[in-house]
Amino acid sequence: GVRRLLRRKVRPGDVPPRGLLRQAGWDLSEHRDFTGAWRREPFDRAPGLERIVAVLAEVGDLAARAQRPDDWAAQSIAEISRWVAELRRREDMRPRDEDGLEAELHELSRRRLWRWRGGGKWFAKDLERSEVLARRDAAKAEFDAFLDRCDADLAACLREELRPLCAAYERLKSSAWALDFLDLLLRARDLVRDDASVRAELSQRFTHVLVDEFQDTDPLQAEILLLIASANPAESRWRNAPPAPGKLFVVGDPKQSIYRFRRADIALYEDVKQLLLGAGAQLVHLTTSFRSVPAIQQAVNAGFAPKMQGGSQASYVALDPYRDEIAGQPAVVALPAPKIYGERDKVTHARIEQSYPDAVAAFVDWLTTRSGWKVSERDREEPVPVEARHVCLLFKRMRNYGGDLTRPYVRALEARRIPHVLVGGRSYHAREEVQAMRALATAIEWPDDELAVFAALKGPLLAIGDDALVLFRERHGRLHPLRKRPEAVAPGTEEVFDALALLGELHLRRNRRPIAETLSRALDATRAHAGVALWGAGEQALANVLRVLELARRFEAAGASSFRAFVDRLAEDAEHGEAAEAAVVEEGTEGVRIMSVHKAKGLEFPVVILCDPCAPEAPQKPSRLVDPERKVWAMPLAGCAPAELLADAPALLQRDREEVVRVAYVAATRARDLLLVPVMADEEPQSWLQPLNAAVYPAPLLRAEAGAAPGCPQFGKEAVLDRPERAFTALGVPPGLHVPQAGAHRVVWWDPHALELEREAENWLRERDLLLVADGAAEAASQAHRQWQEQRAAALESGLRPSIRVETATGRSQKEAAAGPVALETVELRDFARPRGRRFGTLVHAVLAEVDLRAGPAQVGKVALAQGRLLGASGEEVAAAARAAGAALAHPLLRRAAAAEDCRREEPLIHRLEDGTLLEGVVDLAFRDGSGWTVVDFKTDAQPDSQPRYAAQLRLYCAAITAVTHLPATAALLAV
Repeated sequence: GVRRLLRRKVRPGDVPPRGLLRQAGWDLSEHRDFTGAWRREPFDRAPGLERIVAVLAEVGDLAARAQRPDDWAAQSIAEISRWVAELRRREDMRPRDEDGLEAELHELSRRRLWRWRGGGKWFAKDLERSEVLARRDAAKAEFDAFLDRCDADLAACLREELRPLCAAYERLKSSAWALDFLDLLLRARDLVRDDASVRAELSQRFTHVLVDEFQDTDPLQAEILLLIASANPAESRWRNAPPAPGKLFVVGDPKQSIYRFRRADIALYEDVKQLLLGAGAQLVHLTTSFRSVPAIQQAVNAGFAPKMQGGSQASYVALDPYRDEIAGQPAVVALPAPKIYGERDKVTHARIEQSYPDAVAAFVDWLTTRSGWKVSERDREEPVPVEARHVCLLFKRMRNYGGDLTRPYVRALEARRIPHVLVGGRSYHAREEVQAMRALATAIEWPDDELAVFAALKGPLLAIGDDALVLFRERHGRLHPLRKRPEAVAPGTEEVFDALALLGELHLRRNRRPIAETLSRALDATRAHAGVALWGAGEQALANVLRVLELARRFEAAGASSFRAFVDRLAEDAEHGEAAEAAVVEEGTEGVRIMSVHKAKGLEFPVVILCDPCAPEAPQKPSRLVDPERKVWAMPLAGCAPAELLADAPALLQRDREEVVRVAYVAATRARDLLLVPVMADEEPQSWLQPLNAAVYPAPLLRAEAGAAPGCPQFGKEAVLDRPERAFTALGVPPGLHVPQAGAHRVVWWDPHALELEREAENWLRERDLLLVADGAAEAASQAHRQWQEQRAAALESGLRPSIRVETATGRSQKEAAAGPVALETVELRDFARPRGRRFGTLVHAVLAEVDLRAGPAQVGKVALAQGRLLGASGEEVAAAARAAGAALAHPLLRRAAAAEDCRREEPLIHRLEDGTLLEGVVDLAFRDGSGWTVVDFKTDAQPDSQPRYAAQLRLYCAAITAVTHLPATAALLAV
């Protein structure tokens, strides 16, 4: 099982933390084991793998029949064919590796080829495209089902592999007389449930029980509470123990039930609520919201009321207003992603995720420096101007496929020098200042590791230049902190010896001082505090450095004193991303808060910006199954879902989708005065914020009617910066004030043109500020700095001017209009039903460039076959290219070329035009006979409407050849 897991290359972060390992397999409440497919049963994958390969081969064979090989659908089928062919070639040389093949199938199932649809009706002459795609999708469904079964089998294997680990963990706790949090719950529940005297004493001691945030209560906690509040202490079954009248008071909001991963399921909340109501409890709805302004409440009501209609979902209770609006500014703003179009002129998640962080940071910069908007604070009666500390960026998820989603937002804020606090992020160890501290600590612990010593010397803390390091290595040899300093030191290497001496002294005394003191001495000796503070976002960088010292103090306080153990701990945390960003909140530094929705639950912020616009509205596979009646807890292990989880996948996925709706509700209700929602102006996304679409997007027929937005700058007419000309924009939303599809509020759609986007980080702003003096001792230095800046600006401007302008003949021909048409020669019997596309055209050109111009059909076929293999062309393309090339060789133009005294094919050409531009191009065919040069350009897709562009290109070639040879040149376009 472990070997198969490693073959699958599952990331270490996919393995659940140790607290969940027991819950994933056993020891949940009184449950010790569960049955079903989790039992290790024999599973023979060989027949299934053989069947899947056969199915894929059957689909891949359709690629040879494609009428248009360049079509998307044909490309997807051809990719399957190539995968099967490569597998068979490999297995002809060695036996099948079932683990490796299973991993390859997983990789194949995630490729884009399964989403390609293509256009048109016919795939081949006698085969419709819809039938081909249906067969492809059926094959995908069959082998997805097989992979799910393989995953379930692997999950069962992994569960057995984890048994010894969990048993060792239990033994370790027992030997240390320690309990974890789950143990505390289990033992407390067991004590209350199993001992009547304990129940009686607790029931007598606590006359009233008040429970807040009851929607976050798990089954064990609920059982303990109801047994304590029971009117009959003799009853040990919590479902049969109704609370005493007036003893239990429960406050909860099912719309905020978002902790299913901690076993706090909304079904339990509803179950306990019905139990209490049946015992005579009174249900009271608290509807007044003292947090948000009316416009935000109306948007939340309009968006989430239709999505929360009871059943397995929470029942929605509308929020009533309490506060007044802040006049002269909007409360709900839709911020469009500035750039959303990727390849093939389609809206892509990659472009959205790339451009939206910059837009968010630019909006925060405008909001805090130029808007003049105000927000409310709990301890002040009058609104105050917006500051960075009033803003919170909320994420549904902090990581995606191992990457930190918050990092682009942090970089964009740092580029604008906006203070920020990352709460619970995982990019701490990826920051430059933390990597520098790790390199320094590693060099102190291992002076024999020359690479670590080099990294510390060259890093930003010691900052020794390459010239000094290279000179030291040439004159004195190895970089070793414990080497003796010679009497004769090469000039320019003194600072290297000083740095090595510092590292050596710290190494010798590293285990005789506290760890934090060793690192502090290194910082003091290098004066790194001042240097780090002068970086971009210097406060954050310095706080992160000090955080390393705090981690060292906590490490020692926990009982460890070895410097090597601390260095190992830093390396382990860096590998797994365990540590969070610097705890600047605890140290009093203010700034934009960046956190997940789950961490923000229970908090509020004047300004909330919802981020991660491409997070899905539901996972592809169920996240967990909790069934107290069957005593089953099932969840994926290392990305592999057990059979119990897949057996009821539709219902469990629906529960996951419903929880994502509640997560979006929690996020939207954190805002007091301003809610910023990510949008795409050209389409409505299906993301985790989909419930807010109706409350943000205007109706399609009313989108063109945008009003003036109060308190906002002058907007333009477009909210997309990279919309291609061919994109359909009839439903695009222009910037301005809009009436949404649902709700009585108004929404301001922002104009990205009003923001200062793509700002570069100004890492040396503080150094320049230190030199802005008018008199005193620094006057000379300030003047020299200004002169250096002027010289630098002049050098940059000079470097931006190209000394030589180079253009291709194709690019130049698109700018220039041809003086007239050229001769269009068409090969007889041209087949317009043959394959088309770029690959076919390349193949025809390659054949005509390599074949002997006097060759017969057999030789042409051999050359076409060889070139087709190089290009990966199909058999139909090779045959069609051979026919086209053979017909072209019979044309009078090529007969003249075969008999010419000078014949050039695929000849590169460079020519300087009158305006100084260097023209580059490749001539397909040029030959010289008695009448001068004849330039021939082969085109497999030549059409009458493309004549002007082709004519311009040929005339450029003729002019270049005439300039070189002083002979006349005529042009001919040969449609092959």
